[in-house]
Amino acid sequence: MTTKRKILITCALPYANGPIHLGHMLEHIEADIYARFQKMNGHECTFICADDTHGTPIMIGAQKAGLTPEDYIAKWHEDHTQDFRNFNINFDHYGSTHSLENKNLCQIFYARMKEAGHIHKKPVDQLYCENDKMFLPDRFVKGGC
Repeated sequence: MTTKRKILITCALPYANGPIHLGHMLEHIEADIYARFQKMNGHECTFICADDTHGTPIMIGAQKAGLTPEDYIAKWHEDHTQDFRNFNINFDHYGSTHSLENKNLCQIFYARMKEAGHIHKKPVDQLYCENDKMFLPDRFVKGGC
């Protein structure tokens, strides 16, 4: 055997706004096979992934379903986890971008980037809806507010 390596494997994060489709499953099966192969060969291999729970698709999906975003993503997380389990995909960790752990890590990365001078403030134009009291992602705007 060659020198033991530390390997981190992940996949594209599926949005928590619909079922897992064949494209997701293909990628996750391939990554799982690779992770198992590396572990069988004595390498320290960690296979992680998560639901992408932020952004306009989540907001729109939750509104259409009549759910809070938190309830909406919890429903899809349970569904996704079960789908991967049914295909015997063996993650070392399958999480959510909405987790406290992810929030804390993002805050650490942001602070480091800011300290290094890589974060800059600048004005940006955004559309705002007085009725909903929120800034509007472009997907919400179809000709007018």
